[in-house]
Amino acid sequence: MEPIIVIVGFLGAGKTTLLKKLVEDTVKKNWQPYILLNDYENARLDAQQFMDVVDPELVSALSGSCICCSGLPELRRQVNSIPKRNNPITFIEANGTTDACALLGFLGVGLKSSFSPPIQISVVDTRNWQRREFHNELEANQIQVSSLIVLNHSESVSPERLETVKQGIAEFNPFAKIVQWDDVTTDLINSLKPSESKHQPMKHGATHWSSCSVDLDDPTSSAHILNIIKDLPKGILRVKACTRLDEDEHYSFIEKIPSGETTVRPYRGTLVSGPKLLTIGPGSDPEFLKELVRSSSKSAE
Repeated sequence: MEPIIVIVGFLGAGKTTLLKKLVEDTVKKNWQPYILLNDYENARLDAQQFMDVVDPELVSALSGSCICCSGLPELRRQVNSIPKRNNPITFIEANGTTDACALLGFLGVGLKSSFSPPIQISVVDTRNWQRREFHNELEANQIQVSSLIVLNHSESVSPERLETVKQGIAEFNPFAKIVQWDDVTTDLINSLKPSESKHQPMKHGATHWSSCSVDLDDPTSSAHILNIIKDLPKGILRVKACTRLDEDEHYSFIEKIPSGETTVRPYRGTLVSGPKLLTIGPGSDPEFLKELVRSSSKSAE
């Protein structure tokens, strides 16, 4: 039977980075992974980064809906349409506001008998765990039925903070295996079993934030991008952008996570969507963003 691994976690916790780590490890060990990514806007931006690791036909993107509710039928359809391979495994990355408990329960119904019961892995940012004010409920929901919880950025916190995070996680999910980033391997994944943990239901509609995407110039200046990010409404929790910066001939991926950190890294893949700015959170209005892109460009000049 084909394993299904569902990766969940709050916005910016490190889900895509963990997915890359697992995909590369499975490929080295002669597995044939299928990858399905879900995001509010233009999931193809992340999906394209896997094209040089696996066959492009084994990478799929599901944008514009949430796979724990409105996007669930399409998710089931795509999973049931996955082609047969030798030594297969399927990875699903959920968007950062997914009701992970509902997703795991719903996904286990209606799949072909060739698939094993889904296994959930949650990524936790140890720096910000349960420091998200009214988003704490969502973050806690995303670990309650996970079989494995991966602690990200643990090297950046004190031993006392790390222990506090572990204890807090154990209170919500006493059955999960908790590991640090470097300890995650394909062999560990293969040993996982469906969670026995119970969960507290939540009103997921409260986390259905607005999102949108607008075009960026190609190339554009670093100052322009930083001006845009600085002037975004405070309600926007996540920013992604991809374009060529300054005089660079290659594309860059710019990302801001809810804690406020902004990173720039090389974009590996073909930018089929064209240069884009994506935002998630209250205040994500396309007309406002278009005007902000224009005004920030003038400021950068």
